[in-house]
Amino acid sequence: MKLQAIILAAGAGTRMKSKLPKVLHRVCGQTMLQHVIDTCRQSGIEDSIVVVGHGAEEVKNSLDQGMKTVLQSQQLGTGHAVMMAHDLILEEGTVVVLNGDGPLITEETLGQLLAYHQEKGCSATVLTTELENPHGYGRIMRTTANGLDKIVEEKDATLEEKAVKEINSGLYCFDAKTLREALPKISNNNKQKEYYLTDALTIMKEMGKEVGVYKTPHYEDIMAVNSRVQLAEVEEIMRRRIAKKHMEQGVTIINPNHTYIEKTVVISPDTILYPGVILRGNTIIGEDCSIGADSRIENSTIGKGTTIHNSTILDSLVDEHTTIGPYAYLRPKSQIGKHVKIGDFVEVKNAIIGDYSKASHLAYIGDAEVGSHVNIGCGVVFVNYDGKNKHKTIVKDYAFIGSNANLIAPVTVEESGYVASGSTITKKVEQGALAVSRSRQENKEGWVKRKGLLKTKEE
Repeated sequence: MKLQAIILAAGAGTRMKSKLPKVLHRVCGQTMLQHVIDTCRQSGIEDSIVVVGHGAEEVKNSLDQGMKTVLQSQQLGTGHAVMMAHDLILEEGTVVVLNGDGPLITEETLGQLLAYHQEKGCSATVLTTELENPHGYGRIMRTTANGLDKIVEEKDATLEEKAVKEINSGLYCFDAKTLREALPKISNNNKQKEYYLTDALTIMKEMGKEVGVYKTPHYEDIMAVNSRVQLAEVEEIMRRRIAKKHMEQGVTIINPNHTYIEKTVVISPDTILYPGVILRGNTIIGEDCSIGADSRIENSTIGKGTTIHNSTILDSLVDEHTTIGPYAYLRPKSQIGKHVKIGDFVEVKNAIIGDYSKASHLAYIGDAEVGSHVNIGCGVVFVNYDGKNKHKTIVKDYAFIGSNANLIAPVTVEESGYVASGSTITKKVEQGALAVSRSRQENKEGWVKRKGLLKTKEE
C-alpha cells in the first residue's frame, strides 16, 4: 500500500506575534514542521507534500533538499490547502493529512490510525480524542454503526452537542482516489467564504463511501500550537517524553524537569545527568558518564566513563575516562583524548590533546596539537593570533609547559621538551631541552623606603 502525507504549513500564526513562520518555531531543538516530517518517515511515509504559504521561501529553505512543496498563496481554509496538492496526490493508496504546527503526533498514534483505516476499508478516517474541556473544537457525532455522522463546529453546536467530549483533531486518513474525486466538489458557500476539508467527508458520505472514526486515548498527540503559551506547553510535554525514553533505556536523570535534552541526542546506559544539564543537536554520550550540573554540550561526542563538571562543550570530541571542568570551555573542533584532565577555567579551541595529558587550570589552548602525557601549567597561553592570521602550536609527547608560559605560534616543543615557568617561547624547543626566556631577577635593596612607600605595623 502506497502512503503519502500532506502537511499543512501555510498559516500565518498571528497569535504567535512573530516574524518567523509559525511552523518554524522550535520544540526541543527542531522546528515543529520537522517533528511532523520525522514522524511520517518513522511511520513508513516517505512521500510527503508540504503546503506552504506565509513565509513560503523561509519554510521551503528549512526542508531537506527534494522535499515536495506546493504554494497556497491565499489561506482560504484547510480544504483549499489540500486542493493545492491535488495534482501531486497519489492515484491509488492512502493519504494522511497532518498539521505542521502539531509536533506531538507520534509514530504509535499515526500507525494506529493507518492500521484502523486500512483494516476497516474506509474511504476516510478522522482521528479524534476526548477532552474534559472540549470548548473551541469541532464535536464528533457518530452514526448508530459508530462511524462518522457529522462534525459540528463549536459556533454551530446545540447545548446537547456541546456536551459531547469527543473532538476532531484535524488529522485524517483518505483513500487517495476518493480524495482526488471529492476535492473539486468542495465549495466555499459559507460565512467565512473558505473551503473546509471536513466538507470532503460529507461529500464522500454522499458518494456512498464509509467514513470512519479512530479515537486515540493520547490527547496530547493532537495538540497544535497557536500561541507562545501553547508552544511552551508543547515543549514541556516533548521534554518529558524525551527524558522518559532515556530513563527507560537506563539513563539516570536526577531531575527531569530541570534537564533539557533535544530529540536528536543519544545517551548510553548508566550515565547520570545532574540538574540543569543541556544536551543539544547531534550529541552522543557514552555509557557510565557523569554530566554535572549546568553543563551544556552541543553537537559533541563524549566517550564512556567521562566526567563533565559544570562545563560547556561545543562541536567537539572527548574520549573515554576523561575529566572536564569545572568551568571548562571546549570550543568547536576540540579533540580531547583518553584519561585527559581539562580543569577549571581552561579554554580549548580547534586543538587536539593526546591521551593522559592535563591542563589543570587557567589555560588557553587554541589551534594546537598536544601529544600524550603532556603537562600544561596554570596560566599557560597558546598565542595563536597575530592580529591577522591564526597559527599552530605543536607540543609533542611528555613535554612540560610551566606555569604562566606563552607559546607564540607557529612554534614546536619537541618530545620531552621543558618550558620554564614565566617564559615566552618564540622558537622551537628541541627534544629534551629546557627553554628559559625571561629576564634575570634583580633585587634593589631599600628601593621601597627611598620612594616613601614603606609601611610598618604601627601605620
